[in-house]
Amino acid sequence: MVRRLIQLYTGLVLYGVSTAMFVRADLGADPWNVFHLGVARIFSLNIGMVMILVGALVLLLWIPLRQWPGLGTVSNVVVLGLAADAALAVMPPMESLVARGVLLAAALAVNAIATGMYIGAGFGAGPRDGLMTGIHARTGWSVRSIRTAIEVTVLLAGWAMGGTFGVGTVLYALTIGPLIQLCLPWFRVVPAAPTAARQTI
Repeated sequence: MVRRLIQLYTGLVLYGVSTAMFVRADLGADPWNVFHLGVARIFSLNIGMVMILVGALVLLLWIPLRQWPGLGTVSNVVVLGLAADAALAVMPPMESLVARGVLLAAALAVNAIATGMYIGAGFGAGPRDGLMTGIHARTGWSVRSIRTAIEVTVLLAGWAMGGTFGVGTVLYALTIGPLIQLCLPWFRVVPAAPTAARQTI
């Protein structure tokens, strides 16, 4: 249990750090963070605060879907935003295109590792993933179609609000699936098998 908790919160913090890395690279982010950046621009809020507020609002959408949050779900709402703002506070903007490109590549790797860690800990889906699985359970629509519709919707909305769309967005779309598939087995926690009873004579 302790190992799983450490893995969960380490993963969530690293995910928030990867968000800050995408922001500082300024070459485009994943669809949800394009949306977060757009909302932050419109309302003059820190991206971390926007992540928390959006996560909480998405969690409310679980109610009609009869989804139940786990510890990982609630922690996801709070920790990601706090970690992103903390990382941005100590991570200076970069001017060099080469440095920004390296930071973007590192952000993709850190994001995949972080996702593998918090999903592998087994404490429940994040609010956005839970929305997808909840809609699937209630409607029977394919997960692929639901995920695509959600991602495209938030991407277009974020872009319309001035969120950063760029090469990083395309790279994220093309690489994050394979990267998570690679990382997840490293961190998936398998329950220990019961200890066999000693044979008595």
